[in-house]
Amino acid sequence: MKTVDLRSDTVTMPTGQMRQAMALAEVGDDVFKEDPTVRRLEEKAAEITGKEAALFVCSGTMANLVCQLVHCGRGDEIILGDQSHVFFYEQGGSAAVGGIHHRTVANLPDGTMSLEAIAQSIRPDDVHFPRSRLIIVENTHNRCCGMPIKADYMDKLRQLADDHGIAIHVDGARIFNAAVALETTVAELVRQADSVCFCLSKGLGAPAGSVVCSSADFIDEARRARKVLGGGMRQVGVLAAAGLVALEHVAERLEHDHANARHLAENLDAIDGLKVELNYIRTNIVYVAVDPERLSAEKLVQRLADRGVLVFATGPGKIRAVTHHPLTPSDIDFAATVFAEAIQMD
Repeated sequence: MKTVDLRSDTVTMPTGQMRQAMALAEVGDDVFKEDPTVRRLEEKAAEITGKEAALFVCSGTMANLVCQLVHCGRGDEIILGDQSHVFFYEQGGSAAVGGIHHRTVANLPDGTMSLEAIAQSIRPDDVHFPRSRLIIVENTHNRCCGMPIKADYMDKLRQLADDHGIAIHVDGARIFNAAVALETTVAELVRQADSVCFCLSKGLGAPAGSVVCSSADFIDEARRARKVLGGGMRQVGVLAAAGLVALEHVAERLEHDHANARHLAENLDAIDGLKVELNYIRTNIVYVAVDPERLSAEKLVQRLADRGVLVFATGPGKIRAVTHHPLTPSDIDFAATVFAEAIQMD
C-alpha cells in the first residue's frame, strides 16, 4: 500500500549525500572541542544567523532549554505565547530543571504576540514578583499554521525588550522556512534576538540535532548548560556532517515543500466537510478543520491511516499535515484523494 506520511517534517530521511558525508566525517571529542566537523557546522551556523558563535546540541527541546537556563536563574520569569512549542510540547523543562516560571501571552493568528500584552506582562520591580528576564518568539509558529514572523515585528519587540532590560530568544526550529517564505535571510529575521536555535532534523532533513547561536560568552555558558543536561557528545561529527549538508544543499529547496503545502491546502479546502484558512498557508504546515457534524478528527485520522495517509489530530475538530522532502505533487494528489474518500464514507 502506498503511504504518504504528513505527520511531521521530522519523518524526513537523510539524503544519499548526507549518508556519504556521515561515513567520511572527520571526528574528535566534541566535549573537548576537538571534533573538526562539529566545529565547521557551528561556524557555518553562526555565519548564517549573523551571530558570534554556535553550539551543536541533541535536539530542539534541549536547545530551547539550554537557552532558558543561560538567560534565567531560579525564580525568574519568561514571557511566551500560549500556543508556543516551549509551553505546549517541552514538558515544562524550564520549571522542572531550572525553576523558571512561564507567563503566557495569547498568540495572535499570525504567530506574534501583542506588544501591548507583552508590555503589560512584564513585572514591576517588587519583592512579590518573579523578575521578567526573557521573551520567547517562535518562528515559524507551529500551532499558528506555520506562520513566519517578519523582521519588522522583531524590530518593535527589540525596542520593547530594551526599554525593560529583557532578553529575546527565538525558537527558530523552522527559521529557514520563514526566511524562504519571506524572501529574506535567516540573519535578518534573528538580527534582534539575543539567542536563536534551529532544528536540523525537520525540513532540513538531517537525522538529528539542533544548533544554538548567540554571542561567544553566551555559547560558553550554553556549553555548560548542555553538559549538565547530559548533552555532552563525543565523536558526533558523524551527525554534524549531515547538518552541514543540510545547510549547504537542502535549505534552498524548502520552497518546494511550501508549494506542496499550498497545493494540499487548496485541495482539502475544496472538500465538503473540511476547511482550511488559505490566507495562513505560508510555509509547510497545513491545519485542517473537520466539520464535527460529519465525523471527529480522530476518526478521520484513523480512516486516513487505513488508506495510507498519516496525519495528526491536534485538537477537537483539527488535523495537522506537514509537507517535507521527498514528497512530490503526485503524493499530495494521492493524499487529497484519500481525504475526499475518507470523509465521504458515511
